[in-house]
Amino acid sequence: MKVTVWDTYVQKKNGTTMHFDIVVPDDITEENVVYEMGKKYLLSKGQEGQPLSSKECLYCHQESATDEMIESISEKGFYIIEMEGCD
Repeated sequence: MKVTVWDTYVQKKNGTTMHFDIVVPDDITEENVVYEMGKKYLLSKGQEGQPLSSKECLYCHQESATDEMIESISEKGFYIIEMEGCD
């Protein structure tokens, strides 16, 4: 399965920055769909209401999905790679 990776930086409610990648199937090309997936992740981290648009989230690259990515995409429609400040 091919996936696209969207590099994302969001300012948290406490002013620090979360850096994470949103991974979606490569047939999802609508930016707003990717942003909605990112907002679901932010909600799960207690960061609902934070802005998520092209200013914070940009297409980065395409790659082959790992088994872990495929499982998450099957369950939720997306996979998150937590990079920095996501705790």
